[in-house]
Amino acid sequence: MCPDQELKSLRQWEEQGELFLPLTFLLLVLGSLLLYLAVSLMDPGYVNIQPQEEAKEEQTAMVPQAIALRRCRYCMVLQPLRARHCSECRRCVRRYDHHCPWMENCVGERNHPLFVAYLALQLVVLLWGLYLAWSGLRFFQPWGLWLRSSGLLFVTFLLLSLFSLVAGLLLASHIYLVASNTTTWEFLSSHRIAYLRQRPDNPFDRGLTRNLAHFFCGWPSGPWETLWAEEEEEEGEGSSQAV
Repeated sequence: MCPDQELKSLRQWEEQGELFLPLTFLLLVLGSLLLYLAVSLMDPGYVNIQPQEEAKEEQTAMVPQAIALRRCRYCMVLQPLRARHCSECRRCVRRYDHHCPWMENCVGERNHPLFVAYLALQLVVLLWGLYLAWSGLRFFQPWGLWLRSSGLLFVTFLLLSLFSLVAGLLLASHIYLVASNTTTWEFLSSHRIAYLRQRPDNPFDRGLTRNLAHFFCGWPSGPWETLWAEEEEEEGEGSSQAV
């Protein structure tokens, strides 16, 4: 087919709206790739290697006396609340969630929202590919002919089903964690974390709306130590009124 005929065919497809879905799929794949690069290459929220003494005093004053801020034995920095040292990145990460081997980076305070967006977009791409693979299968054929014509496509369908299940479960779990303002590390290791072990409930949970607003929009802003102190004051006032 000559270039003029190909161009004419493309124009016909465009006029008929047949290019909309392929272009949308390509844009979703491109967006997924860009989000992957952003999450894997950006700073997840590393704690400053050389903390200032003034910051140290301010953080310590914000935290209840029963909770002492820890100094990392690897980085030798004063860890804020919800921070944790990552042995893979060899740095302390603010609001540490987990280290993702597929991203080769930590998921922390700065890139966690982009990570959730990446999971959502990746799930859409996988489900779309799953639909395309299923629509291409033809089952009403002799076994030998079906295996030669659709065997590879069926294997692709099974792989996409597995990846879609994994992506869906990951997205659902992170949406739950975001909605309750907790992290994977805190959810799995709450019995080992000092600021959670002393509390029966999550001290950072401010309700669904405020949790989502803080996670995706950064509002209300402020250090986690301030949020902890406000929670302590509210509980103290509630106990005083009850008495």
